[in-house]
Amino acid sequence: MDQDQNAPLREDVRLLGEELGAVLREQAGEQLFDTVETIRQAAVESRSHGEMQGGRLRELLDPLDDPTLLEVARAFSQFLNLANLAEQRHRERLRRHHQRFPGDPDTDRGLRQVLAELKKANVSQDKVREVLQDLSVELVLTAHPTEVTRRTLIRKYDQMADLLAELDRPDLNDEEAENLRRHLREQILSAWSTDEIRRERPTPVDEAKWGFATIEQSLWHAVPQGMREIESELKLAGLPDLPSDWVPIRFASWMGGDRDGNPNVTHKVTRQVLTLARWMAADLYLRDVENLLADLSMHRASDELLARTGPSTEPYRLLLRAVRDRLRNTRALMEARVNGSAEPEGDIYSSGSELYEELSLIDRSLREVGLAAIAEGQLKDTLRRLNCFGITLLRLDIRQESTRHADAVDAITRYLDLGSYADWGEKVKQKFLLAELESRRPLVDKAFFDSEFCTPEVREVLETCRVIAEQGPEGLGAYVISMARTSSDVLAVMLLQKIAGVSEPMRVVPLFETLDDLDNAFDTMSALLEIPFYRERVREGQEVMIGYSDSAKDAGFLGAAWAQFRAQESLTGIFREHNIPLTLFHGRGGSISRGGSPTRMSLLSQPPGSVAGRIRVTEQGEMIRFKYGRPSVAAYNLEQYVAATLEATLLPPAEPRPEWRAQMDQLTDVSVRAYREVVQDDPALVSYLRTVTPETELSRLALGSRPARRKPGGGVETLRAIPWVFAWTQMRLMLPAWLGTGAALENGLAHAPDTLRAMSDQWPFFQTVVDMLEMVLAKSDPRVASWYEERLTDDPELQRLGKELRSRLSRTVDALGQLTGRESLLDNNPVMRWSIRVRDPYTDPLHLLQAELMDRLRHREEDPELESALMVTIAGIAAGMRNTG
Repeated sequence: MDQDQNAPLREDVRLLGEELGAVLREQAGEQLFDTVETIRQAAVESRSHGEMQGGRLRELLDPLDDPTLLEVARAFSQFLNLANLAEQRHRERLRRHHQRFPGDPDTDRGLRQVLAELKKANVSQDKVREVLQDLSVELVLTAHPTEVTRRTLIRKYDQMADLLAELDRPDLNDEEAENLRRHLREQILSAWSTDEIRRERPTPVDEAKWGFATIEQSLWHAVPQGMREIESELKLAGLPDLPSDWVPIRFASWMGGDRDGNPNVTHKVTRQVLTLARWMAADLYLRDVENLLADLSMHRASDELLARTGPSTEPYRLLLRAVRDRLRNTRALMEARVNGSAEPEGDIYSSGSELYEELSLIDRSLREVGLAAIAEGQLKDTLRRLNCFGITLLRLDIRQESTRHADAVDAITRYLDLGSYADWGEKVKQKFLLAELESRRPLVDKAFFDSEFCTPEVREVLETCRVIAEQGPEGLGAYVISMARTSSDVLAVMLLQKIAGVSEPMRVVPLFETLDDLDNAFDTMSALLEIPFYRERVREGQEVMIGYSDSAKDAGFLGAAWAQFRAQESLTGIFREHNIPLTLFHGRGGSISRGGSPTRMSLLSQPPGSVAGRIRVTEQGEMIRFKYGRPSVAAYNLEQYVAATLEATLLPPAEPRPEWRAQMDQLTDVSVRAYREVVQDDPALVSYLRTVTPETELSRLALGSRPARRKPGGGVETLRAIPWVFAWTQMRLMLPAWLGTGAALENGLAHAPDTLRAMSDQWPFFQTVVDMLEMVLAKSDPRVASWYEERLTDDPELQRLGKELRSRLSRTVDALGQLTGRESLLDNNPVMRWSIRVRDPYTDPLHLLQAELMDRLRHREEDPELESALMVTIAGIAAGMRNTG
């Protein structure tokens, strides 16, 4: 490929910028266009001198009145969204290049390269097929509030991306190209004329519907498309055939099930979301069956199928009409349940196996009578969708905080005059829970629910378990326990499900989040595995969730990363000893400090043996749109997960050397101390966060249904990890992603530089740490951070802390440069460097505007226009930074 493979990206950015400029002239007038262009040119000129200087920009922005500030903010924000659109389109372009030139070093490593490496390493084809057959990749869509772009605008950007794709066609004539540009300008005009800001906070049901829309519009098409591409690669490598309906990818969701700290997620919401998912699944399969009805007109059929339909000239259509009727009945029943209306009668699909049995009968018949080519068409896609999505669309996880379960059990023991469960020691709790789990008698009677002990909070926990009981296992995934610390935390949830009459209990998944919890994960799970009853319950497999967000907020990026590595390593070992399959569930976010990193990099940086053909990962907020919002990009990312999971299983990294472990212990000891001496010990930190960053203003933005804080008031410890990261990202200090790491690197370079460089060169875990640190440092900008401080505070203590933080950031950049030997950040990643550089002249004015608007709003009671402008800057900067929390 041409050395400058990113030239089309630059051309798209130029084209979109020109069309936006034309819309600005037409809609807002020449004066506003000139103002925006003057500000942009000043930002470009200032950046060309190497470091952004704010003086000239301030001179241009200060005289603007409130309405003009809003329009200027909208213009820069809109361009950044268009730049993201161009980059997403370019990923599709590069994906096609990757398919044509899989050996190109400038493209991501796909399945073809992994299969070639496995062959080179003398891994047998039978072994590869065996691992692939049992491979399990489950992606969990979550409603964490990091998607700032309204769905209505996302749809418009998708249409623009389609137009850019059409403009790429080599056979376009001038008239066709001009027509496409006209449509592109119409869409940009439509986006400009649409309010960027979501004015009402979404409900949990709204969030779930957003997840359903991602499946309907993209993943429903991407899964069969991606599987066909994976299948082609396997055939090209000469691997034995896998089952025709093989799908190693599944989807789950937290939308409508994650009640940890979100009082808006109730058992009624969970029931409604599960019903809506069933409705959507029936509707999507109905569309597939309608297409099959149109196509399967042939008369040749197997005796097995004819025994079902009787003699017919169109036996497939005869059977499919019955399938269609059952799907219609299923959809009508779910609709009635959602609306609370009378439930219609009629035969429905109660399980995915019922629908699968009928469709696979058609598949077998077609293959038996010599029509396999037809079976390989739409029917194969539908069977694969059914194996991926089931009849419930996705599996809903339930997540709740451990103390809520303990409170429910405590209410029961006090009701039964057994004493207070909360006061018992761990051994006593375990003995009680195990005795009740093995007992055949019910623990509580109906009178408990009318007693004073059954508070609204306790009732909600038990009603949630009742929903689990009535729904059955097919639409449910894991019951995740936040802040799990002891064995009794896990046993309590098992008992609560038993009390509610759950016949097929949800698997109970402890989530280890803080540094201490991660360090104690081995002891907690060891204690459980010593219990014969529990060991037998998890004989088929155990799932454990590793938390990235709260551990990083607790200990900093480096300390959390090493704790996560050690926890996974120790858990993998103990479950291997017991011969129990372990699935590690990674609670990652989009930002670096919350575990965000490219798929292959993240999987190959895990401890050897920890992947073992099974991986479960959260996909959050704006990352869902970036990775799965368009079918072709989604198909590519699904292949990446399959390839990386296969590689990490069969070609795992080597065990880290003893000296590397010792060095990591030393590094993280320094890092955690340096991080906590600022975040936990400096009395100015909370005030700085709330004064200099837009942390308090973020609550004005109607992002998600969950409150930003676990408890009202309080300090950093009460703030959720997402707004904690979001606030620092907005003002470019990016503190959660690097604080403490610089001090650790300085210490390592002073005492063991050769060891540190060997780790960076040879250890995938540490390579990932270094690469992700470099990426986030490239997005940081101490001068931009100082603008906020200069505008928003004259407190000497806050100024002292700001100066110290910027100094620490500068030293971190210097230490990283000494380690990598690169003169500038991202010298090894020109695409990322260019991406940041092209955004800076548009984000710089937004930063200055944001600081100005924060100051103005803090001195006024209420001003809707200024508030709108501030929200636009938040959304625009988030678009420019390409992540929020």
